[in-house]
Amino acid sequence: ILLSPVEKDYEKTYEDDSITDPDERTRIFGQYDHRRIYGADYTDRLRAAGFEAVEIDYAASLTDDERRRFALPEDPIYVVYKH
Repeated sequence: ILLSPVEKDYEKTYEDDSITDPDERTRIFGQYDHRRIYGADYTDRLRAAGFEAVEIDYAASLTDDERRRFALPEDPIYVVYKH
């Protein structure tokens, strides 16, 4: 199971290993121990690392009432596995 923040408004992943200050990382990446913000290229990056990856828009298969009831965001779910 992979849990990574993905910013779909970013065409490409933004990363900067030179930022080492925890406060600066929090300001830029949203968390002190993060070094990148994944973009729309997330599944491509996973595939390049040898994973099989599929992006699923699960929320689109539900009604508005179901999404509210289960508090599901409209973010995609990434199904990733490696043999």
